[in-house]
Amino acid sequence: MRWSRTGSNTGRWRGDSGRLAAPVNQNWTLRTARLVLRPVSAVDLPHLIRLKADPAVFGQMLGGVQSPWQVADELAADMKDWGARGVGMFAVLEGAKFQGMTGIQARPDGRGLALRFAVWPEARGRGIAREAAGAALRFAHDRAGLDRVIAVARGDNFGSRMVLGSIGMSESDAFMRDGHIMVVYESLLDSAVGR
Repeated sequence: MRWSRTGSNTGRWRGDSGRLAAPVNQNWTLRTARLVLRPVSAVDLPHLIRLKADPAVFGQMLGGVQSPWQVADELAADMKDWGARGVGMFAVLEGAKFQGMTGIQARPDGRGLALRFAVWPEARGRGIAREAAGAALRFAHDRAGLDRVIAVARGDNFGSRMVLGSIGMSESDAFMRDGHIMVVYESLLDSAVGR
């Protein structure tokens, strides 16, 4: 899928189908001490293609490393989710630099709406994932009104598990996938951190 800016000053983008993508609702943009999180949009496609093609970033994610076409399809679905649910995936920016993504997606296995996050390897170890994922989780509970948010991490992915625990999510279940233990975390609205 290719995207191009429309000639108007509306902040809209036109895809191959000729349909306009909705402008980003500024009420969905979050600011933390260091980061800006805004709903993913067509301008993020080149960054997302690189991020999701990197085995060091997406090798352990559900769906694994993705082709550019898969990324474009997922981006279109993510943008649609914002309009349908008022919650979805955010681009994570530190200054003007794209550092990764975080947000809420429906899991294809039916387990529920799940927090996801992925940042560049060079952004790790600086608290970027924790800061971004925590902001996305608070948004999901406080602004989108979600009662329950889950997250799933591979049992041996200690970095992701530390992030999930540090933002107040608790282990609630586990299951096997492709020979690996997958740990399910959850956050409930009445027990969310920072409330």
